[in-house]
Amino acid sequence: MPLAREAEAFLKQLAEAGGPALNELSPADARKMTEQMAAFGGDAEPVAGVVDRTVPGPAGKIPVRIYTPAGEGPFPVLLYFHGGGWVLGSPDTVHATCALLANRAGAVVVSVDYRLAPEHKFPAAAEDCYAATVWVAENARTIGGDPRRIAVAGDSAGGNLAAVVSLMARDKGYPDLAYQVLIYPVTDHNFDTPSYRENGNDYFLTTAMMQWFWDHYIRSEADGRDWRASPLQAADVSGLPPAFVITAEYDPLRDEGEAYARKLIEAGSAVTVKRYLGQIHGFCTLLGAMPAGRQALEDAAAHLRLAFAARE
Repeated sequence: MPLAREAEAFLKQLAEAGGPALNELSPADARKMTEQMAAFGGDAEPVAGVVDRTVPGPAGKIPVRIYTPAGEGPFPVLLYFHGGGWVLGSPDTVHATCALLANRAGAVVVSVDYRLAPEHKFPAAAEDCYAATVWVAENARTIGGDPRRIAVAGDSAGGNLAAVVSLMARDKGYPDLAYQVLIYPVTDHNFDTPSYRENGNDYFLTTAMMQWFWDHYIRSEADGRDWRASPLQAADVSGLPPAFVITAEYDPLRDEGEAYARKLIEAGSAVTVKRYLGQIHGFCTLLGAMPAGRQALEDAAAHLRLAFAARE
């Protein structure tokens, strides 16, 4: 279908603002630009509690932001990994997204401020996200959570990390995750797909940006083939938690997200994949500019509630 009206307006606003593309900047300057775009995330709805703290990680303390919904716990717990190409972003850039998910899924949301590239190359981000997931499983009750009902979610590079953490948890036998929500995830170090060719220049996320992100994250082509960077390359994706995979019609990452969903289905996982027509990459975190993202997050929350209820 045609590009959604709000996506078209957002792209027009960016074009009129001018300035260099992210991939023309240093990581430090790109991070400043990302902070300046935070207004597009919209205002966060109120939640019963928001607390910043740290949890132990493989290379020191990992900052996390914990959102607690109203009501009586223990609540299920959702770990959320922000996007930004492993180079940009923080819990601040997904604040409204996490608040909405906490309220709609009725879950404690733990937003993880994992180490960023290029200062911390692959697989630092994945190791931090897995460590935070283990901490939640071992300490869920201290944050009002239920250790039997834990899920992971993330957008873009964060969707990549959610997929990778699910694989790591399966391989290590812990924790037993209830669900994974993969929001337009990066799943493969490969720019030769129809969606890259169709959408790689004009729809917010570009091929050049993705190449820039990957170049900062990995050290070599071999890293790019490692399943911890490219979960689509995993030899075995059986035994993984059920999943909801969100893709966007005008996103260069559309095809790799849908390819990963198919791979999970072929391996026997229960997967719902939904392509949001007319939408561009980022629509689930740019809630101030693209309200359609709220509906996608409502859909994700509905799937999470069902998955959590199955473990009560």
